[in-house]
Amino acid sequence: MIFVKGNVKTEKSNFNLMNTNMTNLLHQDGIALYYEKAIPENKINQIFDELLNHISWENERVVMFGKEIITKRKVAFYSDPSIAYTYSSRTKIGLPWKETLIILKNMVESITNEKYNACLLNLYHNGEEAMGWHCDNEKEIVTNSSIASLSIGASRKFSFKHKVTKETISIQLENGSLLEMKGTIQANWWHSLPKSKKITESRINLTFRQMHPHRY
Repeated sequence: MIFVKGNVKTEKSNFNLMNTNMTNLLHQDGIALYYEKAIPENKINQIFDELLNHISWENERVVMFGKEIITKRKVAFYSDPSIAYTYSSRTKIGLPWKETLIILKNMVESITNEKYNACLLNLYHNGEEAMGWHCDNEKEIVTNSSIASLSIGASRKFSFKHKVTKETISIQLENGSLLEMKGTIQANWWHSLPKSKKITESRINLTFRQMHPHRY
């Protein structure tokens, strides 16, 4: 296993995602660009509180082996009109964008030079709440498109595993960091957020996505 420690230098600006240097974590079969400090430190707590208190959080419901399970982890889905997202046998209709999400989306777009029309948010209350190996290859997501993952709150380990070679690469996603996945990464790599009993603080993750409009 390869473990990458983020050490990207940044320059601050006034509540804009900063013009950061990046680290490409993968050496083959996809692109994963990591920006260790994407949000100015003096804004992180304000953003965290705003999201925690004003997002329409709900417990995640997933279907495993034909049985519905309600997780402690909470989720929310916001998007442009006519966007829906089906995973774990459930379909989510995007809620209208909140002002804070629009600001964050614009800032992320300024770093990645991409455009996003949806955002899936996850609230992990502590390190016991995690995400197993998976890839974001649902039919609604534009193939090989950019997925920009913004981390706010507790620092968490994040891992990639190659589907053929089984090579694993891990990084610590720091508070205020941005991870962009694009190219053929979803076809060739799984990713996960492992459990950790040592982590007692909460983390909010926002994944900005490029999705096909839903045909009703």
